[in-house]
Amino acid sequence: MGDFVKGKDYLNYPENIAKGIVIHREIDRFTDTHQIALRSKDKLRVKYRHYAGVIVDMFYDHFLAKNFSDYHELSLQEFTEKQFVFLTGYIDSMPEKAQQMLPYMIRNNWLLAYAQIEGLHRALSGMSRRTKFDSKMNESVQDLVAHYATFENEFREFFPIVKAYVSDFKKDLIIS
Repeated sequence: MGDFVKGKDYLNYPENIAKGIVIHREIDRFTDTHQIALRSKDKLRVKYRHYAGVIVDMFYDHFLAKNFSDYHELSLQEFTEKQFVFLTGYIDSMPEKAQQMLPYMIRNNWLLAYAQIEGLHRALSGMSRRTKFDSKMNESVQDLVAHYATFENEFREFFPIVKAYVSDFKKDLIIS
């Protein structure tokens, strides 16, 4: 939902949803400015310009999905099933675009699909088709494969840092 709620519209949601939106935005902000993520983006910036950040986010999603058991006690399959049940319960509260996207996300289990290169490629190709400009995101998996170990090492270095940051950020978060 965080990508679909603009400005201060998050204040129109119940506190737990509003907090989730703010946390989502803060994760994006932190990632966009962190040295490790910037290093990953620098490898892609010449070819993909401002889409490099989106691509790195997706690469990191891939590594999280692929290595999910390193970070969570549930399997990725169990986790995604629980999340989809939860999200479906709030579908009427979601912005229209999120309501339209959720059934596709569930049917194709995007979160689980990200664990595989093919699933990630499908997602990036779909995003590429929806951009106004020639983003070339559909080609980015080739760069991932060519520099796989480097991107994975950067993700493994970054993820504990962002987890700790979010944990601290949540402690002080007040929505008003």
